[in-house]
Amino acid sequence: MKRIIVADDSGTARMFIVRCLQIAGFDGAHFVEAKNGTEALVALEEAPADLLVTDLFMPEVGGEELLRRVRGQSKYDAMPVLVITSAKNPAKEKELMELGAYAVISKPISPATMVPILEALS
Repeated sequence: MKRIIVADDSGTARMFIVRCLQIAGFDGAHFVEAKNGTEALVALEEAPADLLVTDLFMPEVGGEELLRRVRGQSKYDAMPVLVITSAKNPAKEKELMELGAYAVISKPISPATMVPILEALS
């Protein structure tokens, strides 16, 4: 992984997600932080990413809409998208997976919960 976009409206959450990814084995990656889906889309247009990690609930463009827009463009077909959510909703998780999420991770996240999901990506 060279470039990872982390989208979350909370600066603290973005910092924690980045740290979890670093501990999980992506310490050499370049992390780009976005406050919402709009900023994440701009970051993707500026340069391709190897991974997109997004919170589900954000202002402007939320994680689900971001996933829809990313999956609507064939140039992003190979880019895994991880969706992080505090909503314990199996139906929503299934819907996100059907939309093309690589994985849906429930909060609270930790390096230990992320490692098994990310092992295949490294």
